[in-house]
Amino acid sequence: MRDLCRGTTPLTTNIDDGLIRLPRIHDPRGNLTFIEGGAHVPFTIARAYWIYDVPGGGSCGGSAYRSTEEFLVALSGSFEVVLENARGMQRIQLSRSFVGVHVRSMTWRRLENFSTNAVCLALASERFSESDRLFDRDAFDVLMAAGSRE
Repeated sequence: MRDLCRGTTPLTTNIDDGLIRLPRIHDPRGNLTFIEGGAHVPFTIARAYWIYDVPGGGSCGGSAYRSTEEFLVALSGSFEVVLENARGMQRIQLSRSFVGVHVRSMTWRRLENFSTNAVCLALASERFSESDRLFDRDAFDVLMAAGSRE
């Protein structure tokens, strides 16, 4: 497993497949990080939600979106993001509030191994649509094998 969230930079930087380092402004009173759609994430932000109160060691997720893209960041604590798509599987640990992962459409994603009191912020490119979301892994695999998003 990789923890690629070490270090700082004042600029947005793609540091690995899907990982994005956000601006980080250092201040002795406390640091500041911000996100702007189209500048720091490769889409316009249409929706934000957060996942919290997951028991320590717990998991959630197990779904994909046909067309929606997401950006996930650990605002507090840590968790692992497991991504699976046509290119394979990737497991990423998020533990810094200035590094997140871009989750492309048609990528099966699970969030695992939450630390106690972890908070995951999710930014999405589309408003929620039940028809865009895939909860059935078998249906996702069929679509992936067909190379389709329908």
